[in-house]
Amino acid sequence: MNNFLLRALAITAFAAAVPALAASSQGDTAAVFTAQASQAGKTISFSLADALKSGPVVVYFYPSAYTGGCDIEAHEFATEAAKFAAAGATIIGVSADSIQRLDTFSADPNYCAGKFPVASDPDGKIAASYGLKVTAADPKAKDERGVTIDHGFIERTTFVIGRDGKIAAVLSSEADHLHPKDHVSKSLALVEQMKNPKAP
Repeated sequence: MNNFLLRALAITAFAAAVPALAASSQGDTAAVFTAQASQAGKTISFSLADALKSGPVVVYFYPSAYTGGCDIEAHEFATEAAKFAAAGATIIGVSADSIQRLDTFSADPNYCAGKFPVASDPDGKIAASYGLKVTAADPKAKDERGVTIDHGFIERTTFVIGRDGKIAAVLSSEADHLHPKDHVSKSLALVEQMKNPKAP
């Protein structure tokens, strides 16, 4: 049995073992996680709890590195990274990509460009903790480089989490019909508003 089928079976088994949960919503306490991540081609450990000590965190889930919408989204987050930092916010991308794929993606100047980390969630546990679906990839699916995609796809959803650990907003491509760029512009507007709330 090849690696793709083994991984697909593992994801299916995991999904079956976890009760169906509604996606986390505004006002919920965000599920904290620690994950292996990559920034600028180097593997690091990312802790949501630690990141929240510095300010709000934008956790964006995406289907796969080196695919159309995900490439656009990563490039846009990289382009606006300085504005997120100025608002005191941390960006973390999460996908089911292996850390090896992410080491390349995170350093690529056309995509993450070393501006923010992307975390590996190969078994979908982080996605499940947020109530998100993971769909098995077509065994024939290839990324834009012609490399086989051997992992599941997490639905494109962005969570803006306040420093208090509460979810301030949920942006969903499926529910809200958002373009990948909208996840960036809307989450940026939210964190800027969190830093400079309007006077009553």
